[in-house]
Amino acid sequence: MNGNLVRVTIPASTANLGPGFDALGLAFQLYSVVEMKRSEQTTIELVGKELQGTPADKSNLLYQIAAQLFEKAGLPAPELAIRASSDAPLTRGLGSSAAAIVGALVAANQLAGEPFTRDQLFDMATRLEGHPDNVGASMFGGIVVATMPDIADAPIPYIRLSPPAGLQALVVIPEFPLSTEKARNVLPQVYSKQDVVYNVGHSSLLVAALAQGRLDLLGQAMGDRLHQPYRAELVPGLKDILEEATAHGALGAALSGAGPTILCFFSTDEQREELQGFVDRVMNGHGISYRVMTLQPDEHGVQVEIHQT
Repeated sequence: MNGNLVRVTIPASTANLGPGFDALGLAFQLYSVVEMKRSEQTTIELVGKELQGTPADKSNLLYQIAAQLFEKAGLPAPELAIRASSDAPLTRGLGSSAAAIVGALVAANQLAGEPFTRDQLFDMATRLEGHPDNVGASMFGGIVVATMPDIADAPIPYIRLSPPAGLQALVVIPEFPLSTEKARNVLPQVYSKQDVVYNVGHSSLLVAALAQGRLDLLGQAMGDRLHQPYRAELVPGLKDILEEATAHGALGAALSGAGPTILCFFSTDEQREELQGFVDRVMNGHGISYRVMTLQPDEHGVQVEIHQT
């Protein structure tokens, strides 16, 4: 494998989908690319404005993760030439760190001679990320339902579902970053029994609705009381969109991961147009700079190409 260049394409993802906190992930057709090959000395090339400001030496996350995989395989950490690009914005709630972890693990695993299975790489990625939702979606594509195991070293249990036909998302990306740490720090340590029961019911209904393609149930099923009400203070416009989007064309709405990106699901052009006008009114009313993307679910997960060099 020494002379080969490994090119890995990784989908961005959203997590939680409202009530599925740290358990539900969905992959999007918005991609990062990691290229990796052995080299005489380590070089890291970061392409595009989304990766500006990330380190270009061995402290880079991609190199760190790759080196860990080689060591876990009982191999010395090699010098690597790494080139990375991303269409997904960083620290906006679209799984950029998960995509980087998955990309680095899958690329390094190829260079190391594939000592680990895809499920083992998912386990590693989950433990590095701390939760399975984003890394599962980036690894396997589609919708991933997963949870941390009760036993420390047990495999991460997960189910992959194909997204319902026609499901699309209007993705509202505010032009400010929000760290996951900050978004987690606003959450309470203790919840009422009423709120816990509410979320168990809604997340269960959401998974069932997604599995059966019941888009008509998404608006009800995506209700959440564990994280979105507390994070709304960090994301101007979120409260309005969560409360009113379904009256303006949305099938359902949610904060994407820890935010600040907001998702509004739809399935027709008419719904999208109505939603766009509604979102513009809300965000402009709060004086927030933002951009909007229309994204389709990704069905394939991480993709690998090997090039002879």
